[in-house]
Amino acid sequence: MSNNNEIAKPTVSSTTITRDLRTLDTTTDNIYESLVIISKRANQIAANMKEELHGKLAEFASSNDNLEEIFENREQIEISKHYERMPKPSLVAIDEFVHGKVYHRNPAKEQK
Repeated sequence: MSNNNEIAKPTVSSTTITRDLRTLDTTTDNIYESLVIISKRANQIAANMKEELHGKLAEFASSNDNLEEIFENREQIEISKHYERMPKPSLVAIDEFVHGKVYHRNPAKEQK
């Protein structure tokens, strides 16, 4: 039986999934090099997300906080919840790497 209320899944999974390691080293022929590329890309994504989140939350910053302002600021809470629901940077980086969306080069290999 099919469910008519199926929700469309995002392009990147928001949970951890099992990966075949042989698919990660197809472009570099070295699993460790692939993991370094993925981790560096994940750090870039995390830094961009952090900067974007702080920029959006800075709009709500006030010099004096009181109890009423904390309970009234629903937009700030919704923005924070949105970022919490987003896929983790490592999952996005793995997806980009597997689909060939990450540019990488190894200068040590180019000198040979």
